[in-house]
Amino acid sequence: MRSTTTTMTTSKLFSSLAGSSLPQPIIDPSTGEELTDLDDKLKEKRVAFYFSAGWCPMCTSFEPALASFQQNAKDAGKPIELIYISSDRNEETNIKRASQLNMYTVPFGDQTAELKKKYKIWAGSETMKFGFGRRSGVPALVVLDQNGEELAFVAAESQGAKALATWPLDEDLGIWG
Repeated sequence: MRSTTTTMTTSKLFSSLAGSSLPQPIIDPSTGEELTDLDDKLKEKRVAFYFSAGWCPMCTSFEPALASFQQNAKDAGKPIELIYISSDRNEETNIKRASQLNMYTVPFGDQTAELKKKYKIWAGSETMKFGFGRRSGVPALVVLDQNGEELAFVAAESQGAKALATWPLDEDLGIWG
């Protein structure tokens, strides 16, 4: 598998894709390759960044509820696509976890760091790198509107599985066209 860790400027990192400001590239962990048909993969879905780490017990205990929520939403005709934003220790673990969770991911390194800074979400162990000004640790979700901007924040670290009830599944702005 090729390494996807690169140094990018923020303007390139958040390049335009179908009018959105999603980070580029988005990786399919099953192949390790950049998704070239992202518009098709996200069409008619609700999209969120999932900030997490495999070494985090709070994250791994939250994930069964997240998977159940995702399946229930799909069964109700409201499919969800999650993009894994890793606080794992390296690219290999990032790809492995994203694959286990059946989620797309952003390359480990500069790309994940930019998203953590933008949304102010990082693991406590990353405080020396990012500082003390975070709004949440992991796990957390940022639900995106159809333009790739924040629509809602799901505070899973502080509220656990009950935080999923705050996801605005019926909000039209949250359905990607």
